This record gives sequence, structure tokens and C-alpha cells, in this order.
Amino acid sequence: MRKILVTSALPYANGSIHLGHLVEYLQTDIWVRNHKMLGNQCIYICADDAHGTPIMLKAQEQGIEPEELIKNSFIEHKKDFADFYIEFDNYYTTHSDENREYSAFIYNQLKNKGDIISKKIEQFYDDEAKMFLPDRYIKGECPKCGAKDQYGDSCEECGATYSSTEIVNPISVISNSPPVTKQTEHFFFKLNNYENFLKNWISDETIQVEIKNKLSEWLSEGLVDWDITRDKPYFGFNIPDTVDKYFYVWLDAPVGYIASFKNYCAEQKNIKFDDFWNKDSKTELYHFIGKDIAYFHALFWPAMLEGAEFRKPNAIYCHGFLTIDGEKMSKSRGTFFNARTYLEFLEPEFLRYYFASRLTSKIEDIDLNFNDFQSRVNSDLIGKIINIGSRCAKFINKDFDNQLSASVNNDILINECLSVKDEIIENFENRNYSTNIRIISSLSDKINKYLDTEKPWVKIKEDDQKKIVHQICTDGLNLFRILIGYLKPVLPNISKKVEDILLCESITWKNLDQLLLDSEIDKFTSIITRIKDEDIESMKISNRGENNDK
Repeated sequence: MRKILVTSALPYANGSIHLGHLVEYLQTDIWVRNHKMLGNQCIYICADDAHGTPIMLKAQEQGIEPEELIKNSFIEHKKDFADFYIEFDNYYTTHSDENREYSAFIYNQLKNKGDIISKKIEQFYDDEAKMFLPDRYIKGECPKCGAKDQYGDSCEECGATYSSTEIVNPISVISNSPPVTKQTEHFFFKLNNYENFLKNWISDETIQVEIKNKLSEWLSEGLVDWDITRDKPYFGFNIPDTVDKYFYVWLDAPVGYIASFKNYCAEQKNIKFDDFWNKDSKTELYHFIGKDIAYFHALFWPAMLEGAEFRKPNAIYCHGFLTIDGEKMSKSRGTFFNARTYLEFLEPEFLRYYFASRLTSKIEDIDLNFNDFQSRVNSDLIGKIINIGSRCAKFINKDFDNQLSASVNNDILINECLSVKDEIIENFENRNYSTNIRIISSLSDKINKYLDTEKPWVKIKEDDQKKIVHQICTDGLNLFRILIGYLKPVLPNISKKVEDILLCESITWKNLDQLLLDSEIDKFTSIITRIKDEDIESMKISNRGENNDK
């Protein structure tokens, strides 16, 4: 049994979960469920990222304390994830005692090794707002390519990273006025102390080639000291032995993985924290993240872990962004959908199935095209796969007193469907979900062709053909169970409904090839209904109203 710890990036606590977020959490959840079906100990943890200037400012805007804001976000996020059947073993917050403890511990470990230094720096200050400006609260022209309207830390056009004071024609996002520069003392992590370690750590096994190539560019240019300080006012943790200095959110956010697991261990007597996080741990650790935060996870984070003598990730899996009908997610264009808006009109497993049909191991953006989405769900999932169960169960229910036959008619087709089990498992492991959906769809075509050729609805009318009809429909329900087993990591709720109808034990990779023979089934009831045009249109209308209100 493998022992695996899995994380997704921490959603920020100042906004709702949207469909773009769900690409990552659904990808991770499917991966975890596959391992749990294998019988592996696979622990999925996450937390709200609850610190930073944006949270402080949003709380001020709402006239509440930051603690109340992040509490409300925590409740909302947990419900959204649960309603999409994303099953965390522990969901926590970075605003916790555990996170404060481990952030300070890592900082002190690095400081004791000489990896933390103090510098006087010039930083942008908003005289109207009376505060130093974080990078994301400064906009201007990229100092490398000249692109306008770029943030103070990186350019979305050319990918360059830079100091906020390098940006051309800076403007404060808070007051919309030009900032001034003021001197302040900050603490820096000497990332270049870990250059050799990082060069050795980065490999094809730890990160995808596209990200590895980008990291190699950064390493070849030379690593600069990383500013880990923010000045008050700020919502976060005080840096040890200071009064008005706070940890930059990107220092304590990934430490939230450790803190969430520590919190989980407090409730699990049979799981030891050190088994998963000590330097010589033999367990496995995987991070699922978006490509835009690879810099933090593949440079700063492993270097921090190395310096503080914790274990490093086995791999970091990056994914691309979500576009809607071929366009970037945008509130002004009506292509920005919150998770809750979707849930008001459409089944969560429709999105799970569609994302699975598009996700691969590559770092590619995926497009949610609503016409394709509706077609894949209605034609493939419901019309081809679910329909197998429906058309066979009605004969077993009506003509054979809910009892499956004692033998099968087409063991060749059953064995053909079972022969791809190892391939399906491997594709889930390697995050090639779209390949699995194609395989399953192809198998459903063969099963439907078999039923169409045998025509049980015709043969049932002849008394001497009833035995063969009994076997054909038993074939169909066993084949249906195999397909649903293959889809179980993707469709956990539908799988549970099928297990209940077939009165079978929970499907695992180990028991999938155990046929249901001479056993009873329950009455087949509707598992899921097709998407109607008005469902999608109503969601779009509601979404436009929400975006206009904001």
C-alpha cells in the first residue's frame, strides 16, 4: 500500500470559488479517488489562503474584521467544494495556530543558517491610503516589453518578473494616484544559497518539461533574494521578534499544507506527522497547482523545505487555465461563472465528466464550450453509457423478478472491457483523463452495438428466447457496472446510485472483475437527466445579472 499526501493550491479567502478554480480541484479529486479505489492510503488536504492586503482591504470595505471575512469565505468554499463532490480529508485555514507555529519555525531555521538577511529598501507608498503597496496593488508599464496595465511584480504579456520599483509610470490601485517611494527595512530569503540544490531537484520526474525549461531559464539568470516582509497595516502573522513586520502571504501560504496536515493528524491516531514530513520520509507528496504559481512552488517552496529540513515534494503537477466558449474568463464579457451559479442550474457531475474529457498531463488551457459540453453529457454520458443500464434493467425488473441470470451470454465482450482496466488505472495515475473518457466511450459503443444486434426487446416476446434475453440483459448490467467502475473517480455520486440499484458492494479496482450473477437488483430509477437548452441559457442570464450587480 502506497502512502500518499496530496494537496491542491489554497484558494484565496476574499472571493468565491469559480469554474476556473474547479479545473484544479476536480483534477486532484479524480487522482485521489483513483488511489483510494486501489486501496492506497491517499490523504487529500487543502486550506483557505487567509492572509494579505486584499483581505484586509475587503474587510474594511465591508465594515467587518478580517477574521469574520475569512470565516464567511471558509464556510462558502467548503460548501461549494462539497457540492461538487470534492472530498478533502482535511480542509483548514492558513490563519491558524499550526500555521503560525510552522511559519515561525521555518523562518527561524532559515535565519539560524544565515539564509535570512535584512536590507533597507525603497518601496512604493500610497500617501493617500497611508500604506506601503504590495506588488499587486501597483500597475504600470512592463520595464522589459513596455506592455501597459501590468502588475508590479510580473508581466502577463512577456512573462518577465521584476521589482515593483522597476515598473514604468506606476499607479496605486487603491487610490489611483502615483505612489511615492519610502525607505523601509525588509527581510529577505537568500534563495541563491539553494541554487545547486534546486538545479539537482528540478527534473522530469518532479515537474513537467514546460515548467522545467522555464525554471532553468530563471536559474541560468541567477536567483535573487526573495523579499518575505510586508509592513503594517497588514493582515497576517508577525515576523518573530518584530512588531510591525509581517510575513509575506506567499511565505505562510504553502506552509499551510504542513499546518493542515498537522491539524488532520490531531484527529487521526494512526497517522504520524513525521512519517509524511520529516526529511527522510518514505511516503509520497504531490502538489497540484496552476501554471501561474509554479515559480513559488518549484523555487521558493522546495528551497524553504530544504533549509528547514523537511521533505520535498515527489512531484508538482501544473495545469493550464480555463476559457469559456473560447474566451478568457471575464465578468465584463459574461464568461466568468462562480461555482454556485453553475450549481443552481446544472448537475455537478456534468462538469466533472466534461473536465475529465478535456484534461491531460500537459499544461494546456482547456475550453468549456457549452455546446460541446451539452453534447458530450447528453449524447455520450447519458445517451450511450447511462442508457445501457436503463435499457437492460427494465427487462430484469419487469420480466425476471429483479433477478440476474446465473450465467452470461457474451463473456468475450465482458473480458474485452475488463482487459483495459490496468490501462485505465495508469491513465488516471498519469492524469491522462481524456484518454480514459475516449476508451470508455468506445467501449460503450461496442456494448450498445451488442444490445442492438441481439434485440432483447424483440426476443422477449418469444417464450423460447427468454433465457437468452435474461443472459443478454445480465451481460448488459455487468458491462454497465464495469463502465461505471471506470468512471467512479470522475462520477462518485452516479457510481453510488448505480451500486445501490445493482445492490452490489462499493466498486474498487480489486473487485471490478467480479461479475454479478444470480443476484437481485433494485428497481432502476432515473440516475440523471439530460441538459436542456434552457438550463444553460438560464445560467448565463443569471450570471449576467450577478456580474452587472458587481
